[in-house]
Amino acid sequence: MMNTILEVERLSKSFGSHTALKDINFSVKQGEIISVLGPSGCGKSTLLQLIAGLQQPDEGEIRLRGTTVASVSRLVPPEKRGINMVFQDYALWPHMTIYDNMAYGLRRKKLPAAAIREQLAELVALLHLEGLEDRLPPQLSGGQQQRVAIARALATKPDLLLLDEPLSNLDMRLRIEMRSEMAYLFRQLGTTVFHVTHDPDEAFAMADRLMIMRAGAIDQIDRPQICYDRPATLSAAMLLGAGNRLTSKLVREGEHATVRIAGHEIVGTSPGYSKVLQAEAVDLLFRPDSVLWQSSHTVAANQLPVHVLHSVFEGKRWRVLAKTGDGQPISFLHDEHLDAGLEGCLHISASEAFVFPKQSA
Repeated sequence: MMNTILEVERLSKSFGSHTALKDINFSVKQGEIISVLGPSGCGKSTLLQLIAGLQQPDEGEIRLRGTTVASVSRLVPPEKRGINMVFQDYALWPHMTIYDNMAYGLRRKKLPAAAIREQLAELVALLHLEGLEDRLPPQLSGGQQQRVAIARALATKPDLLLLDEPLSNLDMRLRIEMRSEMAYLFRQLGTTVFHVTHDPDEAFAMADRLMIMRAGAIDQIDRPQICYDRPATLSAAMLLGAGNRLTSKLVREGEHATVRIAGHEIVGTSPGYSKVLQAEAVDLLFRPDSVLWQSSHTVAANQLPVHVLHSVFEGKRWRVLAKTGDGQPISFLHDEHLDAGLEGCLHISASEAFVFPKQSA
């Protein structure tokens, strides 16, 4: 049975009249990777700072391995928490060699030079830093500097590793490579990771569990596939790619709700709700890649007639902009270019269409 490394209970934090976090509760098991996902201003960076010891909570407490490290009356300093952090900008010492940067924490612990060399040799090999030890950080690429920052953080074998948007400064190709490499490395070493990002692809690539945040609260915390297949809130669905949002009228309520759009009925799921109130306005959400284009309309379930407005080539597929019979915009992906003015029909999968009560967010 895995030990609990981090426990957060009833955590709240405000800055003046702004509530950054309210009543946050969760725990992290040993060796688990948690990715915190949410838009700017949702509170994820404040949560990271509280766990790191850079802020003190207004309510609640934080425990590491069962010991309270933060509460209204107690604040253990960052260096005494047994955690390390990797920042967006790497935060490497520019005047120190790569080896000295990686050895910094171990030397502060007064480990013998031979023990330091032995511990760093494994990390250098795992992070593909061979031959770079005598260089200075400015002489390395962004991806190499990020590997050095990770090696330095892992060298002291922290109970918990905090990652603050670790790949945001890298180009797309490097981000894709690094997120896969980091996920493999952390699992190989059994590292417990609390990872903050705004990038859903990065979160999916790394996480054992996703924590989706909005307006200082947790919308959903679960395995990535469950969050993707069954988003608990409208905001979570939109964050995880359900960019099409159509205002509709509820026809039949329940977990499998039926809505009417421009005179056509669509069946979707109502995740997180045992019942959607009758006569309440609802939103139907679905992803651009979860629909099937048909050039002719057939009388079948979950068919929505649309009018093509524009097509844009995105490398592998075309993104088609269209509108429904009542003028609502839709985008979907298709293998071929579709001419403006073309009339057709979208088949929407009931399991990939989400029905939520109408809301402003």
